[in-house]
Amino acid sequence: MFSRVLFCHRYFIIFVFVIIFAILTQNIRKAETMSTSNHHRLIILGSGPAGYTAAVYAARANLNPVLITGMEPGGQLTTTTEVDNWPGDVEGLQGPALMERMQKHAERFETQIIFDHIVKADLAQAPFTLQGDSTTYTCDALIIATGASARYLGLESESAYQGKGVSACATCDGFFYRNKNVCVIGGGNTAVEEALYLSNIAASVTLIHRRDTLRSEKILQDKLFEKARTGNIKLIWNSTLDEVLGDGKKVTGVSIRNVLTNEKEELTLDGVFIAIGHTPNTSLFTDQLKMRDGYLTIKSGLDGMATSTSIPGVFACGDVADHVYRQAITSAGFGCMAALDAEKYLDSL
Repeated sequence: MFSRVLFCHRYFIIFVFVIIFAILTQNIRKAETMSTSNHHRLIILGSGPAGYTAAVYAARANLNPVLITGMEPGGQLTTTTEVDNWPGDVEGLQGPALMERMQKHAERFETQIIFDHIVKADLAQAPFTLQGDSTTYTCDALIIATGASARYLGLESESAYQGKGVSACATCDGFFYRNKNVCVIGGGNTAVEEALYLSNIAASVTLIHRRDTLRSEKILQDKLFEKARTGNIKLIWNSTLDEVLGDGKKVTGVSIRNVLTNEKEELTLDGVFIAIGHTPNTSLFTDQLKMRDGYLTIKSGLDGMATSTSIPGVFACGDVADHVYRQAITSAGFGCMAALDAEKYLDSL
């Protein structure tokens, strides 16, 4: 009996030592990770209105934030011409100019801005690990403000002619279609803005929309309809893009289909601009954070920590969590909220 007790006691001691060794090993690995990478209290992913606003508020709270810009520094506003609804700028301003001002504002409070692109994220435990193109980062808290990217229709012909006449950015590529004929696919703010912008460059612009009414702001519709009456814009209603036509080297036209009659029509064109919305840049966090249709799910509610995701210490703001409003000003507001939530979380550690 005594030998059996002694035997069990020895195994218990061995078991305890194994547990202690495992814990120590884990802590050593965590320390090694933090020492061989760039560790920060707070990292902000994304450099649009949400990211820069979060940086301003976090920096003023002495959180010493690091902002990683991503592949498109400045976000979607860098491809927007006129911003007429930013409070306080009564004369309006250009999108790139607004983003440059936001960057300088964040830098004024000593936000560290890193031009890198995160390719992998591990949020299984804190500190969170982010693998960039140039190095590895770790952080105690993370604000995701990676925004959204232009959505395409998914047609094989559309993909075949991307960069050969198919584009999703008029301000980026419109210059190449001076005095040429182009079309814009879509019916929201982006589509109308693209059409108006291109009308000052191209010989003609055809806006093709699958419905008989637009979803854009009324003031934009008024400008569009005026240009359609007196200028070089043509509207085609109740029609969808069936195929992008080309000679293998460049776009030569499109085939469209009327959704009411099912009749098809071919248009001779030099360029096709797709403006049908955006997809949130959240693929990094698939199977790690809760999402709905690709958008990060945040807590919301009235009891604070509204920008919290399904993992404590990870927050989301801007277009990655907002599929309804999607305005620069609402994104900036969400960025402020995320910074305040991150501050509260870090203070609790």
